[in-house]
Amino acid sequence: MSIKQTYQSREVLRCEGIHKYLGSGESRVHVLRGVDLSLNNSMTYAIAGPSGSGKSTLLYLLGLLDRQDKGDIFIDGQKMSSASDEERTSARNRYIGFVFQFHFLIAEFTAAENIMLPMQKLGKLSPSEMLDRAHLLLKEVGLRDKSHRLATQLSGGEQQRVAVARALANNPAVILADEPTGNLDVRNSQLVFDLLYRLAHEQGQAILMVTHNPEIANRCDATLRMMDGEFTGKTINQPTS
Repeated sequence: MSIKQTYQSREVLRCEGIHKYLGSGESRVHVLRGVDLSLNNSMTYAIAGPSGSGKSTLLYLLGLLDRQDKGDIFIDGQKMSSASDEERTSARNRYIGFVFQFHFLIAEFTAAENIMLPMQKLGKLSPSEMLDRAHLLLKEVGLRDKSHRLATQLSGGEQQRVAVARALANNPAVILADEPTGNLDVRNSQLVFDLLYRLAHEQGQAILMVTHNPEIANRCDATLRMMDGEFTGKTINQPTS
């Protein structure tokens, strides 16, 4: 059973004046135009906006999967803009979990083995400790009895719940989710969102998700609207039931 805890609000991720260009010459596009953002723990945030507005590009920059052309990113107070690739990889493994539209599970691995992969990269737990944590996370997402199932033996909704558990493997400060319900039916979309929302409020993660689904966006604690590489507004939403 999950134990609900109260977490003191604190900033876990911040970016300031983020600019990003893609392409070169006449085809060069100014994708992000001075974006500022601050995320606190135990909060769910949605970035909503039309395709091509820069939502996913920003998510990849915040996840240290790419480098911005200008501006600064801070994770847990650490400035990452000038960090080496090795330092960025270490910070990404320690502080950030990812959930994508497609689960990207390894088909030949069991659910538990897929969840253990980030732990193996971080290298802080023994094999038995990693397996125990994988089983605990599968219990959290309602799939404890599926731990030995291969990824191909799980339904689409179950695969995405395993992907959520994998994102939590190293107890990250931030979970970045790019259209996490975009490949699911209505029922499974609601299940995955409810899971992310519950985990944020029970385990203290900040969750930032890109979504085209207005219902999902409105159920987050805050919705950020993006247009043409800039935030154009922020709405604080009523708590979800």
